Amino acid sequence: MISLDQVSKVYRTKTIETTALNNINLEVPKGEFLSIMGPSGCGKSTLLNIIGLLDEPSDGAVTIAGKQVQKYASKATSHFRNEKLGFIFQSFHLIPDLKVIDNVELPLLYRKHVSAKERRRLSEEALESVGLKNRMNHFPNQLSGGQKQRVAIARAIVGKPEIILADEPTGNLDSVMGNEVMDILLNLNKEGGTTIVMVTHDENMARRTHRLMRLYDGSQIK
Repeated sequence: MISLDQVSKVYRTKTIETTALNNINLEVPKGEFLSIMGPSGCGKSTLLNIIGLLDEPSDGAVTIAGKQVQKYASKATSHFRNEKLGFIFQSFHLIPDLKVIDNVELPLLYRKHVSAKERRRLSEEALESVGLKNRMNHFPNQLSGGQKQRVAIARAIVGKPEIILADEPTGNLDSVMGNEVMDILLNLNKEGGTTIVMVTHDENMARRTHRLMRLYDGSQIK
């Protein structure tokens, strides 16, 4: 489902060169739940952004759902990302002026073949799956942190992606809310067969996934 072959990422300025990722080789089969851990600045988010086609590697090949990605900035790649990938962020990234249901609908606005009626049906279904259908007409500032993250999960899954990429999804939550969010992700993986890659600082959360990958200074720890 996800394949990285000798992927490196180097940031260059006129005076300095910084290696964010160094020769990463990674295979994530369909249906796996992989967690990525490492100290701050080790390249975890850079790796997730490359898998999510949000950032381009300096070297190496990236294959997602059978497609080797060549041009990250192309319209075809944007369409592929919208169809195949769902994103969950630590800071939720909900639009405060939009109701919950409208936030969840956002990814579907880029799918011209999906009618307004179908967008609403799919969004209500996604909210129901995370236990928040009764909050669909609320605004984000009327929700707790855990509820905001569940809305973010609903937004990520509304388009039925094959892969979910989660960057510290429990990082801003207390242990109770964090475990609730983790339970939802585990259920998506187990019942829906969704492939999930999660960046986390929490060893306890990482242990609940199928496999743990560790990074240090941009390199895999064997």
